[in-house]
Amino acid sequence: MGKNKLARWAEMETFKNVIQPDSSQLFGRDHPVKGKWKQEIFRNSNPVILELGCGRGEYTVGLSIRFPENNYIGIDIKGARMWRGAKTASENKIPNAAFLRTRIEFINSYFAEDEIDEIWLTFPDPHPGKLNSNKRLTCPWFLNVYRNFLKDGGTIHLKTDNAELFNYTFKIADRNNLHVISSTSDLHPCKDSGDILSIRTHYEDRFLAEGLKIHYLAFRLEKNRIIKDFPTETGRE
Repeated sequence: MGKNKLARWAEMETFKNVIQPDSSQLFGRDHPVKGKWKQEIFRNSNPVILELGCGRGEYTVGLSIRFPENNYIGIDIKGARMWRGAKTASENKIPNAAFLRTRIEFINSYFAEDEIDEIWLTFPDPHPGKLNSNKRLTCPWFLNVYRNFLKDGGTIHLKTDNAELFNYTFKIADRNNLHVISSTSDLHPCKDSGDILSIRTHYEDRFLAEGLKIHYLAFRLEKNRIIKDFPTETGRE
């Protein structure tokens, strides 16, 4: 393990805007912060929005600066990457940005019913291939997990360079009759993409430099609608 990674992990322990629980002690149990993010972490009653798989936290920090009326939480298991966003938020005293280091599979341990207003998925691992589709953060299993703590009609945002993941997620939304708010397979030429989509992550800049198109999809998740998988007609997605 590199010295830089160890140093970053140690510094993360000093940041007041970071929660790093031992996940092995939480299996099947709730963290004390569950249901108390507004009162104990942000100390306000503003909406709470998650970035899952936040990486370096560019979106969490960027959204926090642009929209001070909301609270943002970046979530990732890789602390050495998250360090960058947490450090930026800490040094700039951004009060509405926080970070949680955990596996997304354990996310129910941290958020109570109706505690979250929106979810951002910014360039998540696409897990290519039909056999890996159940690992995607937009697969039915994960979407049904999000229903536990997302407010009824809360928005899921997906930004990705991966056409397979984009098309898969659109099919999931369409075949489950979810309300699609916005959908484009080439985001950046769009003149009306808006400030909320103008934030670029490290990976987004790299993908654009490689000539890849950025896909964006936003849809609403309903509390009383169980998300189901769809059969493939040709054996492929």
